[in-house]
Amino acid sequence: MANSNLAARHIDTPSESRREPGESPSTGRNGHNVIAVVVTYNPGSGEVERLTESLRTQVCHIVIVDNGSREHVANRLARLPDSFATCVALGRNIGVAAALNVGIAKARDLAASDVILFDQDSVPASDMIAKLIAAQARLRDAGFNLAAVGPCFLDTRADNPPPFIRVRGGRLVRLTVPDRDSEVEVDYLITSGSLISLVALESIGLLDERLFIDYIDVEWGLRAKRNGFRCFGVFTAHMRHNLGEAPLRLAGAALPVHIPLRHYYHFRNAIWLARQAWVPSQWKFVNTYRLVVKFAVYSLVRAPRLERISMMTRGIRDGFTGRLGHYRSADFSNVGNRSEE
Repeated sequence: MANSNLAARHIDTPSESRREPGESPSTGRNGHNVIAVVVTYNPGSGEVERLTESLRTQVCHIVIVDNGSREHVANRLARLPDSFATCVALGRNIGVAAALNVGIAKARDLAASDVILFDQDSVPASDMIAKLIAAQARLRDAGFNLAAVGPCFLDTRADNPPPFIRVRGGRLVRLTVPDRDSEVEVDYLITSGSLISLVALESIGLLDERLFIDYIDVEWGLRAKRNGFRCFGVFTAHMRHNLGEAPLRLAGAALPVHIPLRHYYHFRNAIWLARQAWVPSQWKFVNTYRLVVKFAVYSLVRAPRLERISMMTRGIRDGFTGRLGHYRSADFSNVGNRSEE
């Protein structure tokens, strides 16, 4: 299956995802009680509403964890019935990993069998979660110890859906065809759209809050694999999802671009993870090479160049010294302290 074929696949909009009278969410069947956990931070106009509307027919409940937005998200979601959505307002930005863990804990209190995690700018197809549940069942029946299953996602601005990824033979392999049925085994899945059972979370552990943002999904996926669990991408499950700012087009490829502060977290967490003894050496080699390429590209091609270089350099330094958590701008001159998702 070529990338172009993936890009051409139709992804329903929320208006196309309407429950017929008397119909239950697909996730309510076969003993599944899937609860969506959505982390918000200063969401754009209509973002959260589009996501929650697309989930209305697909999950049993939604837990929205707001990471200290300027506008209280609960006010924008007041039209949602309490029986369908719960909003947890944290009052400050504690990081994506910590916010997701708060949502997972709430989902556990609500007797979830599985959680499905989302960023605020994602829009799943109307049958995405049903497709993930079906794949989950097939893989379990085949004897796999599952960590998570996740959808094929499309950044419509780039028209270049990132393929599923794994490292083999000292190189990164971009997977565009399934290993079996509609699934392919991967080293990790992006957080948004990942369907994870509470049983797997109990064994693998929650997301590492020290990372704050970036490489949270990579660390959890590699940790799951280390503990004997497997992650699978599902080609028939689809989701729209934007990666960073408007993508940078270079040599025919569309590279995701973030604000300079995100580069700090990206480089810091990548270096820190590569220094962990339990991380596979193949992954360390491949990711270090990719970091060198990213440093060169982001330094030379996209403004503000000096600020990007400064933040990437600080990230590398803190990655080597093991300084994790929230970026503390007070420790540096002329650097803002606004954190982004």
